[in-house]
Amino acid sequence: MSILSPTTTRQPLGRAIARIALGAVLATAGVGHLTAQRDEFQAQVPDWVPFGKDFVVLASGGVEIALGAALIALPRYRKVVSWIVAAFFVAVFPGNIHQYVEHIDAFGLDTDQKRLTRLFFQPVLVLWAIAAGTGERRD
Repeated sequence: MSILSPTTTRQPLGRAIARIALGAVLATAGVGHLTAQRDEFQAQVPDWVPFGKDFVVLASGGVEIALGAALIALPRYRKVVSWIVAAFFVAVFPGNIHQYVEHIDAFGLDTDQKRLTRLFFQPVLVLWAIAAGTGERRD
């Protein structure tokens, strides 16, 4: 079965919970991009990104909401959606590095140690995304 093919089997409960939880986290973060945390997200956008910081924050917020909704609402496509989410987490990682290298305070990360520690959680998010899209329940 291809990663692009719809899944016809049910997912184990733990994986389904992980998928729905990740979807909710993404959607919540996406709303933050568009509202109260907009300035903090703009601080993470590296200067070399060829688009305006506000555009990047708004666009990535929209993508996060869409990906979160897809994880929750499209369980038959969980494999492909989870890999897209994993790729998204890899794509935004330079923003986390930028925050660390430039000593930018945002999201309560007000020391280099906190910002460095956060870098090690990005691979966890990638693995969470992949795990959330896998698993076949054996009935």
